[in-house]
Amino acid sequence: MALFTFLLNVPWEFLQVPLYQDMPSMPHWTAVKACMQAAAGDALIGLVAYWVVALWRRRRGWLWRYGLKECAAFVLAGLVITVGLEWYATAIAQRWSYAPVMPTLPWLGTGLTPLLQWLLLPPLFLWIASRHLAGTAALQTRGN
Repeated sequence: MALFTFLLNVPWEFLQVPLYQDMPSMPHWTAVKACMQAAAGDALIGLVAYWVVALWRRRRGWLWRYGLKECAAFVLAGLVITVGLEWYATAIAQRWSYAPVMPTLPWLGTGLTPLLQWLLLPPLFLWIASRHLAGTAALQTRGN
């Protein structure tokens, strides 16, 4: 799950570069490192969201057979974590700031693209990871 979350978030992070203050003018490798760190953070958020659903469903292998409720809980957990981290990073720690072109939600101050990231990509993470699990199981069955 973490691998697929990381791999799908890498391009998203690079596409968001113009929406963050100072990112477009950073030295190339500094910006690449920042995007890779952000994608790794997204993978960690995905793992935490996975375990939130596992605790709720009382089944750590819920990804083998999941439905709309599990997907929605996974997305919701990722959104809550993302909003909290974005708020902390921008308002408290001031680790980064949004460029003027970043649309933000007035009541949260959170950028729109980090929210869209956790609305659009998680169903894809789940689908790819579950397909991978099914393929791995089929290969193991054929090998026995």
